[in-house]
Amino acid sequence: MEAQPHRPKLAVKTSCVAAPEKQQVCTGVRRNENFGKLQAGYLFPEIARRRRAHQEKHPDARVISLGIGDTTEPIPRFIADAMQRAAAGLGTLEGYSGYGAEQGRGEVREALCERFYAHVGRKASEIFVSDGSKCDIGRLQMMFGAGVSVAVQDPSYPVYVDSSVIMGMTGGYQEGRGFGGIQYMPCRPESDFFPDLRKVGRTDLIFFCSPNNPTGAAATRAQLTELVAHARERGSILIYDAAYALYISDPDCPRTIFEIPGAEECAIETCSFSKYAGFTGVRLGWTVVPEALRYADGQPVIADFNRIMTTVFNGASVVAQAGGLACLQEEGFKEMTELVAFYKENAEILRRAFTELGFSVYGGTNAPYVWVGFPGQASWDVFATILERCNLVTTPGSGFGPAGEGFVRASAFGHRDDILEAVERLKREFRGAK
Repeated sequence: MEAQPHRPKLAVKTSCVAAPEKQQVCTGVRRNENFGKLQAGYLFPEIARRRRAHQEKHPDARVISLGIGDTTEPIPRFIADAMQRAAAGLGTLEGYSGYGAEQGRGEVREALCERFYAHVGRKASEIFVSDGSKCDIGRLQMMFGAGVSVAVQDPSYPVYVDSSVIMGMTGGYQEGRGFGGIQYMPCRPESDFFPDLRKVGRTDLIFFCSPNNPTGAAATRAQLTELVAHARERGSILIYDAAYALYISDPDCPRTIFEIPGAEECAIETCSFSKYAGFTGVRLGWTVVPEALRYADGQPVIADFNRIMTTVFNGASVVAQAGGLACLQEEGFKEMTELVAFYKENAEILRRAFTELGFSVYGGTNAPYVWVGFPGQASWDVFATILERCNLVTTPGSGFGPAGEGFVRASAFGHRDDILEAVERLKREFRGAK
């Protein structure tokens, strides 16, 4: 039989439904079906969309945001100067540096350990410097893969749930119940915003944030001891988000999960400079993976996280790391704690105002968030009412999980004049409403 000449394969083209005047040409690549499960987009872009619509409707209104937790005050001078010098140095032969260690500069890891973890037995080699804890949560999800089960606080930071959905760990969404396949751990006022762990079944991963975003609740030493015991007894790994730990002033509330004995055998901790030093745009954080943390087969988790970091990450910006190192020096740390104190004062102003108006108010003491109850009302409806009547943006509690329904979150990240103006607007509209 005569051999047939080789013919290259042609690209597959398929037609998609589009507007009648033009037919859309599509590839043959299937979309990740898990994106179809996500509801109405990520919470904060949806808030931004509604804010834009309100501004278009009321072009002369001065809208103040108490919504997204983005910092507003300038980065402290000592820290900013360090980054400026690092940036200028890149323009010289002596100061230039290219790729660095994916795990972070050695002096930054050492300084983080000395400032936050040496007293609880952690080592610099267990600390991975990154471009933020949100990014590290995504990398942790990648490391553990789609075949694990997940539990989350309810309400909680949406990234834990949304990244689990995208990875394929969940089923579909049910209104008022959340995503199938995720174990929601209700955290309500009557339980001091700590889950009843007796009702929580075994999962591979447990996401936990303290101080909590959005409720502002900081877990006590006794509560975290219970949480660590729960994880150890069930063979779970606790992913502990400590992004707001520096806001804690209550000595009974630990600033790191590693203050709890045994946590090194069951926990990973993420943290960030974003809300400490105004690094939301600079991007610098870290994750602590203890050498004692092991998979079921005895393999060290730290080895896999190191592989993830060296595979999909080229290390944090050298300029950002210079700023981080300055944050950890005495003068920089003093400036950073003063900035945290400023936002805590904002939180107290908001907390006091909502309380005086007769609302049920939580948080705002060990965290930059105030959690305000509106029983019997839908969170998005409350969001819309406050925006329409006060030109204030809040965050609807239901966006953080089913147990967040009936609440809104107010963020303390704002200029002082804006916070005071927001309070005056709330008092004008809601005094005597309760």
